[in-house]
Amino acid sequence: MWDWEKTAQEKKKSELKKSAKKTIILVTGPTASGKTSLAVTLARYFNTEIISADSRQCYREMSIGVARPADVELAAVPHHFIASHSVQEEVTAASFAKMVLQLTNELFKKSDYVILAGGTGLYIKAFLEGLDIIPEVPAAIRQQVVQGYDQNGLIWLQEEIKKTDPLFYEKGEMQNPRRIMRALEVILATGQSILHYRSGEKAQRAFSVLKTGINLPKEILHRNIHTRTDQMMEAGLVNEVRALMPYRQLNALQTVGYTEIFAFLDGKISLAEAVEQIKIHTRQYAKRQMTWFRKDPEIHWYAEPDASAIIRLAEEFAGK
Repeated sequence: MWDWEKTAQEKKKSELKKSAKKTIILVTGPTASGKTSLAVTLARYFNTEIISADSRQCYREMSIGVARPADVELAAVPHHFIASHSVQEEVTAASFAKMVLQLTNELFKKSDYVILAGGTGLYIKAFLEGLDIIPEVPAAIRQQVVQGYDQNGLIWLQEEIKKTDPLFYEKGEMQNPRRIMRALEVILATGQSILHYRSGEKAQRAFSVLKTGINLPKEILHRNIHTRTDQMMEAGLVNEVRALMPYRQLNALQTVGYTEIFAFLDGKISLAEAVEQIKIHTRQYAKRQMTWFRKDPEIHWYAEPDASAIIRLAEEFAGK
């Protein structure tokens, strides 16, 4: 073997050994389970920073309804992907992954750990494993699908996808409006089911990943959801949503907490009904989140936000 070949191999081994010391600690679980405060505790212990894996907290105009971390939490530890974009910008799982991969390269220069905290499963998957390449969807088609859902609701979405993409109707997440809208716009734009583009191959990343999750008992989680919803209302959720009325057709606003208040502002339901629907839909969303995450056998689950246990696990994981 030539000397230059030996040098190249030794350099590669050295880089792999060095990168193996770098660890992403994922803190995930359903909404209202306590991820934010846990992530702050971990980040302070490991002297590092937090990347939010929440598909809505990135929008500057959305604060109350997305349960953005409190000012004291944001001040305690640097956070990324919080209030970083406008609702008028298109943010996708793919763009999130690209941005965060670049960001972690910088953060790993300062620390051996980075905390990834959030409950948007597709964003987490995109960053940690990569995504299948799906063709671009014209804005007009996306707008058509969003308007159809806004005017006609979930049942309309389910009927449309049943007619156009029976494969997704059979195998997809048929209680998740965002997943159905995405599948519908892909089939309308390409003539192919979104399932056609899924390869199942994972991308290789130059860091280790420790996956942890909070799985609160159902009664505690539901109580947290109800309490947080009431706090959102007291904090001025109606005024926040009213200010966003001109942008209500945007994809960013097709989410729990906003669609219900839009319906109230339209005079379709009372405020009390809107609050009750937010609680119901948030519980349903939490259930969908857990359905997604339970498919991942690598997640270490905790029945409460146990920072001490996760710190011990992380240090064992890194061989420290």
